[in-house]
Amino acid sequence: MRRLLALRREGKLTTTRVRSAADVLGVRERAVWRWLAAAERDEAAARAPGERAAYPGRFTVTDEVRALLALWKGNVAAVHRELAARAARGEGDPPPSIPTLHRAIRRDLTPGQRAGLAGGERAARKHDMFLARPRGWRNHVWETDHMQAPVLVDVDGRARRPWITWFTDCATNAITGVAVTPVHPSRESVLAALRSAVLREDPYGPFGGLPEKVRVDRGKDFLSRTVTAAFDLLDVTVEDLPAYTPHLKGTVEGLNRAVESMFLAALPGYARQPRPGKRASRPKDEVLLGFEDFTARLLDWTRWWNTEHQPAPLRGRTPLDVWQDDPTPLRDVAAADLWTFTLEDAGTRTLTTRGIRFRKRDYVGPWMTGQSGIQVRIRFMPHHDHRIEVYHAATGHYLGSADLADQATEEQVSAVRRARAARARRLKKDLEASQRERYAAVNQPEAPQRLGTLTTAQAEAELAQAAGTDLSDLAMPDLIPPAAPPADWRTPPSLVTRTAPGRPTPVSSEPAPGRVPGSTAQTTEDGDAS
Repeated sequence: MRRLLALRREGKLTTTRVRSAADVLGVRERAVWRWLAAAERDEAAARAPGERAAYPGRFTVTDEVRALLALWKGNVAAVHRELAARAARGEGDPPPSIPTLHRAIRRDLTPGQRAGLAGGERAARKHDMFLARPRGWRNHVWETDHMQAPVLVDVDGRARRPWITWFTDCATNAITGVAVTPVHPSRESVLAALRSAVLREDPYGPFGGLPEKVRVDRGKDFLSRTVTAAFDLLDVTVEDLPAYTPHLKGTVEGLNRAVESMFLAALPGYARQPRPGKRASRPKDEVLLGFEDFTARLLDWTRWWNTEHQPAPLRGRTPLDVWQDDPTPLRDVAAADLWTFTLEDAGTRTLTTRGIRFRKRDYVGPWMTGQSGIQVRIRFMPHHDHRIEVYHAATGHYLGSADLADQATEEQVSAVRRARAARARRLKKDLEASQRERYAAVNQPEAPQRLGTLTTAQAEAELAQAAGTDLSDLAMPDLIPPAAPPADWRTPPSLVTRTAPGRPTPVSSEPAPGRVPGSTAQTTEDGDAS
């Protein structure tokens, strides 16, 4: 605008230039002429073309307006109603019109501030500027993350959304390691992906080796004792990023977005596919992929990403081209040593004639013959409790693996799982039935009223039954039978069989009422005492 104003003062401004400026600014030609006229009257108008000049008493956004915007999630009409209601109560000046309030908010608040007041920190972060890190060299920095695939997969007859755990190299955008789990991932998923990322032999190569640094978020799986110990033994620095900062690991976050739009969206069972109708439901005749088929397709896509895809930051080259052109030396680890480093330590045990006792179960192996009595150290893969790895406690020498003794068959395990699931469903149904409460609908302010009324007699009967039930459950009359009564007592025949045989209960020395001391009661044939 200042350039146009200078040309106008010099007499060199033409209609063609004004028309071109209007096209660039996206306004009409007469608007540009109006702005030029305002700039000639006030030089400050040239800095903000089209904006109204400041004047005394102009409405501006105050802290009160900002607080109301946050309260009403950016709803300007609701803020205007609140300001009007406060002014009616004498708590402030009357607000301006709604268009004026809109202009003041657009003028005094940035797009990021408006988005933050309406949607919070995540919404405001979309308007921020983020600097790009230097790309570095291969294996300089890796990033890792979990991702739940938005695809339903058939896992043992149930539709589940699998999780993907992978490592990516920030310098080459290559996926160095990946692991897929049918359910929520754990530290075992991280260790499996780490092994595939470090190894460079088939079928994992040529990407791999030990990185200098790995960026992780504050997930408990990545910061578990086993994973951090593995990183320490491999001499890898772990950079724990602050919470809610996905922009600090943009390489793996970009990979999470790319795999969905480039691969997962075309698979059957995609959970975010637009559906016809009011409710998004999966077609009944849709055939889901099996877990094995899904994993194979994901690994094929990973190879395509590393060898054929050309990401925009690489400027026409594939991750494989960038990796091979980088002369940085690689640090490799033997597969056997890597397996040892990524196992969890369970302490020392004594090898007995029954094998090794671990978690109240026995583990045996053919190499244990003649080794009874030695001290061994146990390492195992998390959640894989069917096998353990055994090392000599003193020397650290690897002795061999041990399998679970008397291991159940797959049919037995499936039956136990079905029984547990059925029991859990029954328990859940019973708890929901006992805790279900219904309330009456109201159309005016009043206290909530529960439905399902009881009479006084019903309530007292149910409480009495509940109180008596607990005592009756605790009663055990047949545990310790009563002692036999004295011989001179009249005992019904039905109770004689329920008394303990043996020495009768001693008779008190005090005379009973109506009896003469020294006299003896006699029993007649009909059972009456005389």
